[in-house]
Amino acid sequence: MRSMKRGIASYGEVKVSTGVATADNVQLIQMLFDGLVESLRSAEGQIRRGAIEEKSRSLARAGKIVLGLQSALDFEQGGDIAKNLDELYGYVTRRLLHVNLHNDLEALAEVTGLMGEIRGAWAAVPGLLSERQPEPMRMAS
Repeated sequence: MRSMKRGIASYGEVKVSTGVATADNVQLIQMLFDGLVESLRSAEGQIRRGAIEEKSRSLARAGKIVLGLQSALDFEQGGDIAKNLDELYGYVTRRLLHVNLHNDLEALAEVTGLMGEIRGAWAAVPGLLSERQPEPMRMAS
């Protein structure tokens, strides 16, 4: 639970708080990814415009969100998926540092694509969870 609070704190850095108090864990993760992708897209525009300070802030925000996602991983229950995500988040963190140092739009596009794929997978989770819900017992009449 402490890990999730750290993730929420990272999301707060993106200045989006509507719904956080009532969101379930899946929704919180989706919101983190939404904030991450928003920060990455902002950084792209800022690099193109030469707004270096703003770019650095956007990438710092994105990095904090990635670290929040990484710290929320449950290795005990997540098994290989959690391990793979941990490695991916470490890689993304290194790439974000590279982007910040070199204004590398190609590397930024790579990170945006990777995180977009993971975000898409999380978007499918609520549907998968509802499929697994047992049907309510019906009383015989």
